[in-house]
Amino acid sequence: MKIRKAIFPVGGLGTRFLPVTKALPKEMLPIVDKPLIQYAVEEAADAGIEEFIFVTGRNKSAIEDHFDHSAELENSLNAKGNQGSLQLVQKMIKPPGSFVYIRQQEPAGLGHAVWCARNIVSDEPVAVLLADDLVLGKPALKEMCEAWKGGNMIATMKVNATQTSSYGIVTPGETKGNLVEVKNLVEKPKPEEAPSTIAIVGRYIIQPSVFDTLSKQRKGAGGEIQLTDALSEEIGKTPFFGFEFSGKRFDCGSKLGFLQANLALALERDDLRENIKTWLKETI
Repeated sequence: MKIRKAIFPVGGLGTRFLPVTKALPKEMLPIVDKPLIQYAVEEAADAGIEEFIFVTGRNKSAIEDHFDHSAELENSLNAKGNQGSLQLVQKMIKPPGSFVYIRQQEPAGLGHAVWCARNIVSDEPVAVLLADDLVLGKPALKEMCEAWKGGNMIATMKVNATQTSSYGIVTPGETKGNLVEVKNLVEKPKPEEAPSTIAIVGRYIIQPSVFDTLSKQRKGAGGEIQLTDALSEEIGKTPFFGFEFSGKRFDCGSKLGFLQANLALALERDDLRENIKTWLKETI
């Protein structure tokens, strides 16, 4: 079955980036000249996603506005003959009905946010993308969709043994190429207790049965409803694999990762590369 729908949980408060996130959604923070959420949407579109489901919160209207027409701006660009910029802002517009927005009334965890989209997803598998995790290189979700043969799938990457307490960690089974069988999931284990160094990254393909588990509203770490807990209950019931994607991931939910992503993307661009390299050499 083709993965047609994707959920974007964007209802978080973004407290690590205060004060800018007091009025601006963290998903609208720019990496060079595009907001984080646009990179996630473009990655989903590259994977063949047709329906984009945003689980939002209060003060997130900027996300809706970003993916809608701006008549005043488009008319102004057209009148000035600035066709390049006009095409740039119109390129992100999808066919009517492609974007769906659902309000998450309270920030009760990733699992709760995903559960809020249950009626839109209905009875088909769905992708979940966290905009905080920016992947540079081949789109991670596209790689996952190409490898997916059913069941649940999570994106994974290897981390340093000292970093396991910052991630969900996989207890691995049989490995074949980029795929590893998931035997268990452990949330943020201490290095000495971690079953491996295979960490979960914010890309998922989940079965509809996960929503049944999330509907029980069981709270986990931090007193929140965790998606990893619901996925753990699926182990043994349906195929479950981790997929090690080929791109480089940046944790843009942290200030350091956000700055690293900006520099990395700038160095990829022909119009910025040489000036950035010169400035970095002079500064360092």
